[in-house]
Amino acid sequence: MHSLVLLNVQSQDVAQRPSDPESPTGPVVDVEQAEAALIEHYPRLVRLVYLVLPPALGRSRRVLTAHALTQRALPRGQAPAPVIPAQSAGPGSDPGYALVRLQVVRAALEAGLPLKRKAWPKRAQLPPLLPQVWGLKLFPRPGGADELALDQKLSALSGAGRAAYALRGLDRLPDGEVRKVLGEAGVDDPDAALAEADSVPAEYGLLESSEFDPCSLQARPTDLMRRRRHLKVALAAGAALAVCGMLLALPGDGWGPDGAAAPPYAQNPAAQAALDPGRLTRVSPAAWKTSARTDFSVWPARGALVRDEALLRRALAVWARPGDTVKVSQTPGTPTGGPAGPPQLLYAGTVDDSRVVILHDGLRIVRYAEPREGTRGAALDFARVDGAGRAEAGAVVLSRTDGNVRYLTAPWVRKAGERDLRSPGGGVMDLELTDGVTAPLASPTLRRDGCTSWNVLQLTDGTGTRLVTDLGELVPARLTAGPPGEPAEASRAQALRTWAPYACSLGLLRSAGVRSVNAWAYAHQPLPHTDNEATWLCTRAETWRGEGARVLAQFHTPGGRFGAVAARAENVPACGPRKPEVLAGVLWKSSKGSWYLLAAGSPGTTSVRATGGIEASAEGRMLTAKARRGSQADLSATLEGGDSVRGLR
Repeated sequence: MHSLVLLNVQSQDVAQRPSDPESPTGPVVDVEQAEAALIEHYPRLVRLVYLVLPPALGRSRRVLTAHALTQRALPRGQAPAPVIPAQSAGPGSDPGYALVRLQVVRAALEAGLPLKRKAWPKRAQLPPLLPQVWGLKLFPRPGGADELALDQKLSALSGAGRAAYALRGLDRLPDGEVRKVLGEAGVDDPDAALAEADSVPAEYGLLESSEFDPCSLQARPTDLMRRRRHLKVALAAGAALAVCGMLLALPGDGWGPDGAAAPPYAQNPAAQAALDPGRLTRVSPAAWKTSARTDFSVWPARGALVRDEALLRRALAVWARPGDTVKVSQTPGTPTGGPAGPPQLLYAGTVDDSRVVILHDGLRIVRYAEPREGTRGAALDFARVDGAGRAEAGAVVLSRTDGNVRYLTAPWVRKAGERDLRSPGGGVMDLELTDGVTAPLASPTLRRDGCTSWNVLQLTDGTGTRLVTDLGELVPARLTAGPPGEPAEASRAQALRTWAPYACSLGLLRSAGVRSVNAWAYAHQPLPHTDNEATWLCTRAETWRGEGARVLAQFHTPGGRFGAVAARAENVPACGPRKPEVLAGVLWKSSKGSWYLLAAGSPGTTSVRATGGIEASAEGRMLTAKARRGSQADLSATLEGGDSVRGLR
């Protein structure tokens, strides 16, 4: 058996600082040190408090309370820090952080205690004075189905149980340290809290998602009718006084910098036209055959309900003014405002248990869905599609039900099929197309049994065959393989073999607004003490918004089921058409028990060097050096022409 330890090159700040001498009561933290720790780790602390607070508070109040309790965690002067084990590393090894973390956990647990008539409420139990937001509800961005399921499971735990789960997941504390933190925070039975946390699957990676991030927020208005009733008299009086003052003060007949513009409350003809279902743009079914463009703008209107004006009117009205009960989601970087003019109708029909309307305004695809009976539980989804071409405009998600997904395909799609990306020789299962709607196929983003397969949609038209994958968004991501700048469609035999060990890494790209993902096997490196070679591959996910591209460097040994992520980066040009160079490394254990640093650069690399915990260099684009378990190193390489490149972080 070979063992593999990932080496996160470039970000190797893992050296443990020597702890200060401790008195019998532990180190003392002053307010400046605590403030520095709070500012440095503020997002982590607020996320921790948000997870511990009772869900009954509501998402908006939990957000404000989490920020308030974190900001009140500073001690008034010097304070004894919790005892920190000598072997601790990371943020938990900082006495200032340990003290502030203890304070926020204690406050979050107190905030969840019920109020009693005969006892004064604790400060944490009262609504926060600061921060305050008037006229808006703030709540984290919605995650996927996995995040929603985890949130529901955590809501069934006690505050101490949620605290135990969050400390395990966010700070990676062992149970002994979790027990100490809970005991110091006032929990009577830490063992019971740990037992509660054990009842929830250890999906700790989901805690880092936007679903539980109180620092990345969405805004919606509060109850507008209630505000109007409560403030009607005051607003009327204030408005009258303001208008009188402006009329008396302004010279001539102008209205200040707005000139001849109508007052804000006037009805705008363009906005009214955008909400009129009779003015929806409907494209001819044959328009795509002669149009210079081949994208969503030439999709015809399909579905049995394209003439249901009541349904279309509701869809347009909810788009412009989503109510509090409407579940709204959008890909990163997608605006959620109403249409600027009459949008294009792509679909209106009944799919599974819902009535669905798909609209396009040139920048966005918008999906409105409501139950067959009534409108309670309506959903509104947004996705950017600006700049889409024939390859990216092949399909749109219509519905997700019971682990399956249905697509509406482009009018030029002749054939659709389902393929397991992890099984390149498994063949394709044909999917029936009915007026462009596919039969249901298994969605990899909705699976809960691990990554035993990764089903993708195969689309065939007059120009070729393409693969797209569901990443939990409205528009599936296109898959390609090959060197940056000249990738091939992933439907080709060689591309399928390239993708097979790395298909499951697509799960790291869910809900990120991904437009396309390319996989490039850039190096094959001989393994010490064997006749085999390992494969180095980089995957680059481009987004619809242009920024936020994600790069993964992966390492795969012969016989391994999956590739291992050796390094990752975001918003870098590496492994892309502008700068295809890439460099990454891992620690690898041979069958003889020896540890090695293995590193490889892309074609054009003339030498590779390791510094830091491992000092080694090699000519060419491969580096193999003996190492010790747990060693850390920084990688750099020289390219043809003299330029240099550093390893992915």
